Amino acid sequence: MKTKVFITGALMMILTINGMAQENNKRWGFEFGSGASFALSQPDETRLNTGFGFEGIFHYRFLPHTGVYAGWGWNRFGSDESFAGDDVCFEETGYVLGIEFKHPVNNSALAYYLRAGGLYNHIEIENAEGEIIEDSGHGMGFQLATGIDIPLGNNWSLTPGVKYNNLSREVETEGVRRDMDYNYISARIGFLKRF
Repeated sequence: MKTKVFITGALMMILTINGMAQENNKRWGFEFGSGASFALSQPDETRLNTGFGFEGIFHYRFLPHTGVYAGWGWNRFGSDESFAGDDVCFEETGYVLGIEFKHPVNNSALAYYLRAGGLYNHIEIENAEGEIIEDSGHGMGFQLATGIDIPLGNNWSLTPGVKYNNLSREVETEGVRRDMDYNYISARIGFLKRF
């Protein structure tokens, strides 16, 4: 009896995984991801606290394992003390456009992905009341990301991963121009819907 249950369970699992692999034939997708961010630099000697952000991106796969992605993101770091005052926030918002390589792991439905993209973002500095003190204006940066794609069924996937954002901008506070090297790593959990 145990053998029949085991074989039946194994067959159902194989059929389910093969069925989920067929869902990857969809070319379009939308992904929403969110998570914690950790600063790797100190913009003009400002210590940034652990941050939080989210990103929404559209995918289009034009080759079996290669596609492009584009979207918009927001990330926020607080700072207890900075050149712009005490209890301020540094918010990065803007656009991303890049290329993605996604490949199955051992011919299974599970896949890993690698992404490289350009950013067109800006940094706003806000005081404790939420008023914008300074805005760097939009400029170019880059993003690198990696993670795994775990099929959930019905063209949905869970997409945990790590991304690195790099953006260098200038802000002017009290007549002084300051270089803002804004580099951070984010641990993200996302959901992808293929269509």
